Amino acid sequence: MATTANGHMNGHDAKTKFTPKDTPVENLRPLRVVVIGAGYSGIGAAIRLPEKLRNVELVVYEKYEGIGGTWWVNTYPGVACDIPSHSYQFSFAPNPSWSNLYAPGHEIQKYLQDVAERFGATRFIKLSHQVEECVWDGEEKKWQIKVRNLVTGEVFTDSAHVLITARGQLSEPRWPDIPGIDKFEGKKMHSGAWDKSYDLRNKKIAVVGNGSSAIQIVPKLQELEGTTLSCFIRSPTWISSAVGDSTMKNLGLDPNVTEFTEEQKALFRSDPSTLLKFRKAFEDFGASLHNSTLAGHPMTIEGQAFFKADMESKLSARPDLLAKIIPAFAPGCRRLTPGKGYLEALQQPNVTAIHDSISHITATGIAVTTTTGDKKQVDADVIVFATGFQACTAPPFPIVGRSGLTLSSRWSSHPDSYLAVAVDGFPNYLMLFGPNSAIGFGSLSRILEAQVDYVVSVIRKLQKEDYASMEPKPERVKDFVQFVDAYFQDTVYLDKCKSWYRSEGGTGDRIVALWPGSTQHAVETLRSPRWEDWVYESVEDSEGGNGNELRWLGNGWSLTQTEGDPSWYLNPEEIEFPWEGKPEKNPKYTSRPWSH
Repeated sequence: MATTANGHMNGHDAKTKFTPKDTPVENLRPLRVVVIGAGYSGIGAAIRLPEKLRNVELVVYEKYEGIGGTWWVNTYPGVACDIPSHSYQFSFAPNPSWSNLYAPGHEIQKYLQDVAERFGATRFIKLSHQVEECVWDGEEKKWQIKVRNLVTGEVFTDSAHVLITARGQLSEPRWPDIPGIDKFEGKKMHSGAWDKSYDLRNKKIAVVGNGSSAIQIVPKLQELEGTTLSCFIRSPTWISSAVGDSTMKNLGLDPNVTEFTEEQKALFRSDPSTLLKFRKAFEDFGASLHNSTLAGHPMTIEGQAFFKADMESKLSARPDLLAKIIPAFAPGCRRLTPGKGYLEALQQPNVTAIHDSISHITATGIAVTTTTGDKKQVDADVIVFATGFQACTAPPFPIVGRSGLTLSSRWSSHPDSYLAVAVDGFPNYLMLFGPNSAIGFGSLSRILEAQVDYVVSVIRKLQKEDYASMEPKPERVKDFVQFVDAYFQDTVYLDKCKSWYRSEGGTGDRIVALWPGSTQHAVETLRSPRWEDWVYESVEDSEGGNGNELRWLGNGWSLTQTEGDPSWYLNPEEIEFPWEGKPEKNPKYTSRPWSH
């Protein structure tokens, strides 16, 4: 390595002539990107990648026969958004036509389908295509991806420079490990794999679980003709009033009337400013709840007292239920779900709440052990398992990184990542809605959009600056894990509860599902990538680059001179006009500080 006159090492062989790359500075090197999953984040990626990137071939593989992810999978009775729908939509595609403040699941799926069609995402989505294996090829610097066409049975291998998993956390049902589950001769259903063709009327139905899904299912099943329900409620849980009640009151609306009238929807469609005001009211309220995630905060204490009083009022006639269902842990430790009609349903004559421990499942029902040690059986024609999903785990297919390490092995004790979007040892592998991406209170959809924007930036850097691969530094992954663990120590999420937010199947001492902070904190973190936190491999230079990593600067031309607008910087939409007199008073930057 030669040394220059000023003592710096130039890293180049002076005997080899350097040849700049013969391409404009934009360097639109061809890349292929594969996305796995066509739910919320997969659709977002299929919109933003083709919008912002050029010369990038994109395909999205979706194993189901329709798009929407969790909203395609979850079709159980009562499935609905458990936060105001206006806070659960793409920022660029507000829906003025939601039928209800808490939109039913089929409506959310249709919204996602419509957005995908409207913005061209469906061009890239291949339905009924199940990915079975992804292996990093260190020689080719590509992912080799085995895919099965579920319609034809054909298995083929695809390859991609960049692999993105957008599987989400609530689409792979988690069946409980209860002895005898396979011996039951009646109908078994999971909330995430509902059989809509099955007639539940006049049936004895056992519902196992009392999380978000069960809270929505039970009131609907209770109303069916001739049903008797046995609800197995092992753990206490908070049943909240609807999270949008106070905002509805502030907007002059009745919180008990969550259906939108045709007049209201017409106003939202004709007056965007009214719709924006409505959306911002709920977003601002979600942001204001952040203090309630902090252990011992006055807002947390007041919220717990409020929810307790509300539940006591609704269960005043059933002190036996009251003693079993009200938790000691803080609200939010488990997913806080508005339970409209749930507590009322538990008190109906055709519903029995069972708090005994399940021993095993028999051919005709569920065997339990009472608190006194007695054995008994609850007969059932149908068992509904509302037992959640395989959250915060590696995908159900192998992802094999450097040195043959699988992601499932890497995450055997708990998942780790860099900013919830990448993992060291897995080059050019990016995640959307992976571990530590969810949020307890606030807008999940805005976090997912921020992740998509971040992924777009990574791919563009890989392309423009001629990198064959990128992955986060191992020490930065460790730093993020340390930060996550420290942050959650003082939050309600580590109170004494079992929750899908936690490691080890919901009982561990780590929070692996949630972002360590607010929605706004996540968006700001992801706004401007720290490129120094990454490790890079340059593209093999066979054209006389001589190790010069700025060869991508090209031939001195910009693509704007030949294919675009050479004076683009004069266009009004490109200019940031400073405020006269005191530019620092510009509300754009007082509402949100500038970031590089």
